[in-house]
Amino acid sequence: MTEISLIDESGTLTTHQLRDNDLRPPASVPPTARIAYAAAHVIPRATGNNVPGAPADIDWDATMEFRHHLWSWHLGVADAMDTAQRNMGLDAVAVRELIRRSATEAQSVGGALVVGINTDHVATTYISLDEVISAYVEQLHQAEDVGAQAVMMASRHLARVADGPADYSRVYDAVLSRAGRPVILHWLGTPFDAALAGYFGSDDLASARRTVRTIIEDNIDRVAGIKVSLLDGTTEIALRRELPDSVRVFTGDDYNYVDLIAGGTEGHCDALLGAFATCAPIASAALSALDAGDMCGFRALLQPTQALARHVFASPTEYYKTGVTFLSWLNGHQPAFAMVNGLHSARSLPHLSRLVQLADAAGALEQPELAAQRWTDLLTVYGVRSTVRSLMTTGDRT
Repeated sequence: MTEISLIDESGTLTTHQLRDNDLRPPASVPPTARIAYAAAHVIPRATGNNVPGAPADIDWDATMEFRHHLWSWHLGVADAMDTAQRNMGLDAVAVRELIRRSATEAQSVGGALVVGINTDHVATTYISLDEVISAYVEQLHQAEDVGAQAVMMASRHLARVADGPADYSRVYDAVLSRAGRPVILHWLGTPFDAALAGYFGSDDLASARRTVRTIIEDNIDRVAGIKVSLLDGTTEIALRRELPDSVRVFTGDDYNYVDLIAGGTEGHCDALLGAFATCAPIASAALSALDAGDMCGFRALLQPTQALARHVFASPTEYYKTGVTFLSWLNGHQPAFAMVNGLHSARSLPHLSRLVQLADAAGALEQPELAAQRWTDLLTVYGVRSTVRSLMTTGDRT
C-alpha cells in the first residue's frame, strides 16, 4: 500500500492510504447488453502555448493513445464533444483535425466512434436560421467524409436566434434530411452550458421534450438515438418511455448513470458519458457483468464510481473537464496536468484532493504508486509540504 497526504479547504493535511489496484484484463469479447461511449478529452502539448484564448496546441500522439486506451476496454469513443472542450478552448481547426485523426485510428482497430457536429466554426455571434443550417451541414459532411457517425450537438447560434419550437424543428429537419447515415442528437442542459437556456423552444423541460419527440418522430429513419445531458433523470426516463424502440436513449447524466443504465420495468438507457473516461476499466467490467446477467456484480463495480463522478461534475459543472484531465494525468495517460485554454486551473487543490480520495475508493487509480507520486508532486508545486511512502503489507514482511 501507499500512503499520501490529502488537504482540505482549511489547509489541514490528513494521511490517506491508497488501496492496491486489482485491475483485471478486459473481457475477451465486447459487452453487448448496452452500447457505451466514453466522451474523451484532448491532451495539450505540455510546452505549447495553451493559454486562455490561444489556438489549441494538442499533443496528438497522447490524445490518440488515450482513445486507444478506451477502445482497449471495449468502450466506444465519443469525440469532439463538450468533454473535448468544444466552446471552451478547442478551436475549429483543432476540431476538424481531431475528428480526422480519431476516425483514422478508429478504423485501424475497428473501434466504435461518434463525433460531435456543431456550428461553432462560425465566428459571427448572430446568424440566421439558414446560416445555422448551412453551418451544421458543413460539419456534418466533414464528419461523414472521414467515415464518422455524427452527434448533432446543441448550437449556441440556434439558441440565440430561434423563436420557439417551430424554428428548432425547421433546423433539425433540414440538417437531418442531408445526413448520409442516422445521427445521434444531443440535448445538453444549462448545467453544462448556460448559453443553451430555452433550448428546443422552452425552459420548461416537459414542453422542450415534446419538441424533441416531434423532431425525432418526423425524422425516424435519420435518428439513431439521443444523448440526454440534463442531470434530470425524470425527464430522461419520460423521454425514453415515449420514443420508439428503434431510437436509443444514451444517458449523459453523470450524477445518476448507474440506475439509468441498469434500468427496470420502464427499460434502460445506453451510455455516452464523460464519467466513463475516468473509469474505463471499471465501466467495462460492469458492462460485462450485465452481459452475464449479473446485476449485483454490475452495481458492485459501478456504484462506487458514482460518487467520484458527482464530484468531478460538481457545480460549476462546465468545469468537469478539469477533473477528467486530472485523473488522466494521475493514471499516466498524459505527461502533464495541463489543458488547452489553461483550464487546468478551474478546480481548487482541495477539490482535486477529494478526487484522489474518491478515485481510490472507486478503484479508478490504475497505477496507485504513480498516482501517489504525481499527487505529491502537485502538492509541492502548490507549496504544500507532504510525503509519500510505500507501506509493506503483512505478506511483504514475511
